[in-house]
Amino acid sequence: MAPAAAAMPVSAAADAAPNPAYTPKNILITGAAGFIASHVANRLVRDHPSYRVVALDKLDYCASLNNLAPAMASPNFLFVRGDIASADLVLHLLLGERIDTVMHFAAQTHVDNSFGNSFEFTKNNVLGTHVLLEACRRAGAGAVRRFLHVSTDEVYGETDKDAAVGNHEASQLLPTNPYSASKAAAEMLVMAYARSYGLPAITTRGNNVYGPHQFPEKLVPKFILLAMRGGTLPVHGDGSHVRSYLYCEDVAEAFDVVLHRGEVGSVYNIGTTRERRVIDVARHICGMFGLDPGVAIKTVSDRPFNDHRYFIDDQKLKALGWSERTPWEEGIKKTADWYIEHGAEWWGDVSAALVPHPRMLTPQQSFDPTAMTNFDFK
Repeated sequence: MAPAAAAMPVSAAADAAPNPAYTPKNILITGAAGFIASHVANRLVRDHPSYRVVALDKLDYCASLNNLAPAMASPNFLFVRGDIASADLVLHLLLGERIDTVMHFAAQTHVDNSFGNSFEFTKNNVLGTHVLLEACRRAGAGAVRRFLHVSTDEVYGETDKDAAVGNHEASQLLPTNPYSASKAAAEMLVMAYARSYGLPAITTRGNNVYGPHQFPEKLVPKFILLAMRGGTLPVHGDGSHVRSYLYCEDVAEAFDVVLHRGEVGSVYNIGTTRERRVIDVARHICGMFGLDPGVAIKTVSDRPFNDHRYFIDDQKLKALGWSERTPWEEGIKKTADWYIEHGAEWWGDVSAALVPHPRMLTPQQSFDPTAMTNFDFK
């Protein structure tokens, strides 16, 4: 397990006086047409109808406007197609829409892609975050009152298989793949802007999330769609890798809690102690569709490096009042039912995502590190 840095114990949050609730007015959600962000956007529009929600997304291969259909009906919702790396656009939105709260989800997130096109991860996750931060600074002191940065548990690196206590928010960051390294780098930029310019930032680091609307390059929807088609389920290596899975609605609730009750300058793990081996996930899904696991599951070559386990401590978030609500058996059934009804047409042809090691980023999307003028503020 990653060693802990000297810091206030996580349990101290429970002993502190509760923070007064924060109430945003105009929220910018980046990457809003993606999986997790769309659930958050739909929840905020539904549960907080007085909030103005501006959704920014470039509609990359894994995003869909279908994900935002519930929010689209609200007069307080605006969708803008654009890239967080477009400095003028981001600053225009911050000023023109009087944004006081940024929820930054936009990122490349699939580890397999990061092994195939790591520069795209630097471009989106590091430079894109930097452009967004600089736009917040240029919007003027006090304009942005909350900057909620969405990171990942993968920044902690691999957890020892026998560890009984998970990584807490002060644990050292030890990323092991290009994706997690890019997310750790983005965190450092957020931290620097908070310290240098007083940006009121909060960071979250979450476990794996599953549920409706997830593009099927990820394990759970991939296995469901392949099982629906009677295909084989490709398991990396021997399938012994352990992950913790949270249902998307529970995670959307966690972001709602962090947004309204989180403390500026804090990091919050969004996690669960319920762990599952990848091979067990595959077997469960086989059972749901009446497939023989001995026939339907096929082991394939592993990633260049595949963390055996991620395990995090979420007590700090629980102290704010959040807890996981959806058991695996309930969540996976809801997810399978959704893909049975919608999965075939939601994104169009997804066959390229269903291979054992998808590489969804095309050469045309590759990053030229010498072409940096698009990131300049005019």
